[in-house]
Amino acid sequence: MLKPFDRKARRLKRHLAIRRKVSGTAMAPRLSVFTSGKHAYAQIIDDEHSKTLASASTTEKVIKDALGGKTWNKVAAHHIGKEIGKRALEMGISEVAFDRGGFLYHGRIKEIADGARESGLKF
Repeated sequence: MLKPFDRKARRLKRHLAIRRKVSGTAMAPRLSVFTSGKHAYAQIIDDEHSKTLASASTTEKVIKDALGGKTWNKVAAHHIGKEIGKRALEMGISEVAFDRGGFLYHGRIKEIADGARESGLKF
């Protein structure tokens, strides 16, 4: 009997494969991204000390208001990328390792990366 197609399980499997190779250090923390159906999230994580250094998401009231309530499109993802880049630069972080979270590098994931690069982060 064939197993049903499980999109989430396949994405998590890809994410684990990526996590075996990508790790955040104090010098170059990991920029981890996640997108759900309605929101986009980004975190900068130092894996050596298991600490989240900065985060940004479309669930934050200030960002949601700036976007006019539309939190699920590429414009919102680009805004999240700019915001996480700005917050990282304020903390003195200029270089990160990009973790796409098992998602394909296109659409909203690519927009988050482009927004972070635009604000000055180096991958």
